Amino acid sequence: MSHLLVKPEAIQHADGVVRSHHITPENAGWTYVGFDMFHLSAGTRLSEGGDTNEVCVVLLTGTARFVSGSVDSGIVDGRSSVFDKTPPTALYAPMQTGWSVEALTDCDVAVCRAPGIDGKHPARVIHPEDMSLEVRGSGTNTRHVCNILPETEPADSLLVVEVITPSGNWSSYPPHKHDRDNLPEESYLEETYFHKINPPQGYVHQRIYTDDRSLDESLSADDNNVVLVPKGYHPVGVPHGYESYYLNVMAGPKRIWKFYNDPNHEWILK
Repeated sequence: MSHLLVKPEAIQHADGVVRSHHITPENAGWTYVGFDMFHLSAGTRLSEGGDTNEVCVVLLTGTARFVSGSVDSGIVDGRSSVFDKTPPTALYAPMQTGWSVEALTDCDVAVCRAPGIDGKHPARVIHPEDMSLEVRGSGTNTRHVCNILPETEPADSLLVVEVITPSGNWSSYPPHKHDRDNLPEESYLEETYFHKINPPQGYVHQRIYTDDRSLDESLSADDNNVVLVPKGYHPVGVPHGYESYYLNVMAGPKRIWKFYNDPNHEWILK
């Protein structure tokens, strides 16, 4: 199996808290992006002290309460499914700042990490109404985007977004990449894709390839899989009968999302 396709592995993290993914720069073989996925049983708590990373904690499903420093979200009634077509609630915690999530019902929580720089951005709750929604593409290239932590909102390094792609459609398409620090044409960003499928027995196809084909892999990602994108183009295809959700975490030396389309396929946009 490709090292770019990471299957979930349930590990007891604390009483009532199970971690299914633990992506770090060290085990991913890169520099910036970290990603963890947790399931919290009702009545349990997930907490961490601050370190050199800033964190965006995304409540994928369930009802919970976020706390970081003096910031307290109160009770957050979240989604029953990531396919509910409503934005999530998230917590931003700067470097050297502790945070916690208290699960009032069973919850799925994603923890997105990237290096902090100066920690000048205060902790805050990111409410659904704070997130911009957009539709990208047309026809069978249509997908629905929720910008959780885009570059227009304050953070040191992190970019976080979630995307729903309808049955039979393509996403991250035409194929694009962001693996060169070559602004204003392109920025260097590592990226993780956390995939969910509806119904969950389905799968999506994701290809990752470079211009010279030194990297050229076609992966089938199941529900709850993570795909690592260290470089190259990375389109996603959704088979008929299934709906795709993915949560993207990106970070690099500059907090700018500037992608470069594969010139062989850019004609599709015209």
